[in-house]
Amino acid sequence: MQGMLVLFAQLFVFGLIGLMAVGFCYFLLASKYDLSEVAKLPEKAKFYDRHGRELEISASEGRKLVSREEIPDFFVKALLAREDARFYEHHGLDYLGLFRAVFRNLKDRDFTQGASTLSMQLARNTYQMRAKSLHRKALEIALTMRIEARYTKDEILTSYLNRIYFGSGAYGLEQAAQTYFGKTSSELLPGECALIAGIIRGPHIYSPFRNFEASLEQRNQTLTRMEVENWITKKARKEIESRKIELRTSKPRIIHASYSVRRIRAELEAILERENFNQSGMKVFTTLDHSWQKKLEAEILLALRKIEKNQPNTNEDGGLDALQVAAISLDTKTSGILAYMGGRSFHDSKYDRTQSKRDLGGAFEPFISAAVAERGKLALPGRPVQTGRQLGAQEVIRIAKRCGIDGMFLETEDLFRGGVASSATELATALATIGNSGSKNAPFIISHLVDADGKTIYQSKQNSDKVISNQASKEALKVLQEGFGSRYLISSTTSLRDTWVLRVGKTGATVIWIGYDQPKSLPNEEEIRELLEEMLHGLSK
Repeated sequence: MQGMLVLFAQLFVFGLIGLMAVGFCYFLLASKYDLSEVAKLPEKAKFYDRHGRELEISASEGRKLVSREEIPDFFVKALLAREDARFYEHHGLDYLGLFRAVFRNLKDRDFTQGASTLSMQLARNTYQMRAKSLHRKALEIALTMRIEARYTKDEILTSYLNRIYFGSGAYGLEQAAQTYFGKTSSELLPGECALIAGIIRGPHIYSPFRNFEASLEQRNQTLTRMEVENWITKKARKEIESRKIELRTSKPRIIHASYSVRRIRAELEAILERENFNQSGMKVFTTLDHSWQKKLEAEILLALRKIEKNQPNTNEDGGLDALQVAAISLDTKTSGILAYMGGRSFHDSKYDRTQSKRDLGGAFEPFISAAVAERGKLALPGRPVQTGRQLGAQEVIRIAKRCGIDGMFLETEDLFRGGVASSATELATALATIGNSGSKNAPFIISHLVDADGKTIYQSKQNSDKVISNQASKEALKVLQEGFGSRYLISSTTSLRDTWVLRVGKTGATVIWIGYDQPKSLPNEEEIRELLEEMLHGLSK
């Protein structure tokens, strides 16, 4: 018996020594991190094109650090009730919650529970510690203890609220207050405080702009937790719940330099909300080819000015009615966006015409040929009606949809005369598909994200889908003429209200639409064609 006690004592001592050694190692690892980063405003993200050239992209409005005095006490209580009720009592670690989480993780054989205090979340967010592992958790705990020793509780709370993401492009409490309610954080009412605190666990799904009812439910859950903690009375909870939430009526001001920049920001926001990455010091690598974007813009605008010079159209007020354009280039292999124009001037009109549905006319012919070739019929270039009749409208529609054209489609023989409406984005997707031997990818504009330490934290994944055969793609491309270093098609609709340019080059597929926002005829089709061929010649240089 005595020998067993000695053995247990020895094992205990060795275990304690081992635990201390591990703790010392993690203390050394944690000591390498600069604690001054905790209180700093996160660095702005930088943006690059596909060749590593930095892009000039402006930031959104109103991000600034708030002081503890600017944070309403009600918001603090709402936050703690929701995230860390014992924040002012523990020293960075909530041991009861930690043991409970460890037991649950062992039971689930997965990291389903984290038991993270606000201090631990601040450590994770500041130093971008995302991996779910015991090593990461141990390092996070060591950093948390250093942060608790360096900063006061109010400083930790304030730094936390200046860093975290609140959905809808809002980083930090001040920007969240401005984004959702158009006021400063110090002006937030109790119900608004509870709603914003409730967003934290799911910035994407609980944003009131995206799901107002879900955000109200989170507000109510936060208020209920405050009542459980005896921080508000039942009467106060019901009174706050009964008050109407008034969201900001005007949209937050977001600074965009161009249509392509807006597209980048929209896709980035979706990724950040889904993955919850820390944007501080992030590098955003896009699929854009800056040189091609500039060249495409220059040649298109030059062509438009020449068309307008020779064909001045006036509106009812007698003023010059500007022609508009939509253009999108996709990498044929991946469908990464190489260039993007939603109009001729973002400054004059923010409307993105790449999403507008317009009649295709003769621009639909390549996909009629692809459809009949896919079904083993004979494609007859230049004779779309005879080609389509071999298969019928329904089957042509079905295969066109597989390529990426969603329509609206006429279900008669007029379909073969171009009776289909499509957006430039849909048509570019379909054109890239036939340029990629029948393999289709969804368009995207962000290639990958790199954190402040140079680690790739996001990589776009293309799920290529073989939708038509190689032979069908070849037959579709035969409809396009060969010239100017590419294969191309210039086609106007029978109403002469829309003109399309389809171009398949060595690595990219480009679609250009030209017309008026309020549809009307484009006179002198032949002259327009000559000017557009001149434009294509300029693009080939």
